[in-house]
Amino acid sequence: MTEVVTRFAPSPTGYLHIGGARTALFNWLFARHSGGRFLLRIEDTDRVRSTDDAVSAIFDSLKWLELDWDGDAVSQFSRAARHAEIVEELLEKGHAYRCYASPEELAEMREQARARGTTRLYDGRWRDRDPSDAPVGIAPVIRFRAPLTGVTTIEDNVQGQVTVKNDALDDIVLLRADGSPTYMLAVVVDDHDMGVTHVIRGDEHLNNALRQVNLIEALGWQRPTYAHIPLIHGADGAKLSKRHGALGVEAYREMGYLPETLRNYLLRLGWGHGDDEIIDTAQAIAWFDLGGIGKSPSRLDFAKLDNLNGHYVREASVERLVVLLAPHLLRLLGRVLSPEEAQRLAAALPDLKERAKTLVELAENSSFYFCDGPPSPDEKAKKLLTADAGLLLARLHQHLLEVATWSNASLEAVLREFAAAEQIKLGQIAQPLRAALTGRAVSPGVFDVMRVLGREETLGRIKAAATTNNPVLGSQ
Repeated sequence: MTEVVTRFAPSPTGYLHIGGARTALFNWLFARHSGGRFLLRIEDTDRVRSTDDAVSAIFDSLKWLELDWDGDAVSQFSRAARHAEIVEELLEKGHAYRCYASPEELAEMREQARARGTTRLYDGRWRDRDPSDAPVGIAPVIRFRAPLTGVTTIEDNVQGQVTVKNDALDDIVLLRADGSPTYMLAVVVDDHDMGVTHVIRGDEHLNNALRQVNLIEALGWQRPTYAHIPLIHGADGAKLSKRHGALGVEAYREMGYLPETLRNYLLRLGWGHGDDEIIDTAQAIAWFDLGGIGKSPSRLDFAKLDNLNGHYVREASVERLVVLLAPHLLRLLGRVLSPEEAQRLAAALPDLKERAKTLVELAENSSFYFCDGPPSPDEKAKKLLTADAGLLLARLHQHLLEVATWSNASLEAVLREFAAAEQIKLGQIAQPLRAALTGRAVSPGVFDVMRVLGREETLGRIKAAATTNNPVLGSQ
């Protein structure tokens, strides 16, 4: 049985967008499911637009997504000599020819073709012309001599059988006038040389495949199996664009999504297994097949992505979250956490992670634990810190000084005793206490907050809030 070999072949002209990430995921899953190999090829023949930074961004994004590739990444540009070698072979066999058509002639051909309503934009004028007619000093392009009659058919694993009449297909350019290979040539040669058995890519390449299979057959090579995946659309059904939100994988990372979330979400964005929504990576590898890919475009839904990320945040270990939150807290606080603060974060996370959907939200929800001094109350918290609340907090401070064991149970018992002695409801002290400790009207349970902050920090914050609203404690 032939080993399955898939490949992901991005162009390094920018970040790895979300559609490319899904293509990489499907190729990776199919290879891992089949016990085959997943290869990475950087299609960097466009030297003007290709950058080293973009290559690094692609590597970083794939590593963050934990989509490991087999062997070294291949640079398409480095294989230019091999591409030229294949073109010479095609010329010798009569499957290619030199074309001296000028840019002006090509523009005129395109206009005439559009006026006639035909898709064949090149009229083949140099297809059988005597080379002696070649203009002096003009470097030709090399074109493929495509069949003029009959049809070309692809059996696609997603799109089904796709057929086109050959008179609708152009004689594609294989080598440009400067000798550089085109995408159409390089892809065919590289896929063959790398042993790629399955080409899984976006359906915008379906028309390319119809042209490429004729080139493959002219070379006497075996066709790969094709699977052309529908595009991802925005929530409004339009083709995904910048106005729909973040498009690069790195942006999703910065927005606080976990790699396992993105893998799960992208898997379900165009592929299905019954009604299953939460599918971990091991299960995805076991289940994935090309038959599960749908024919219709998928819609990016941030609400679903957030909910799925909330699930994986809750599943993540405290130790891992402490590490993942570090860059987000650095942006919020402008500094790294001290070892003591890192311990405080770890103590707070079991409760905090139950409420957050992203790492950004989790960092924001935890930031009050690391104030340099008493927290500044937001507008809602200010309304809770009245003069009467200041008096209550001052008296509560005195009671808390007597607490021997700083635990949720003992702190709750003291607060309840205090409320009963003051003849108030628990909430009438818990709410201003929360505002004093967190600077917010909404937070984790107040007893959890007190426990995590610790005795000294809790008493300090209560005293500061009481002093701000009542001078009694400040004079002691």
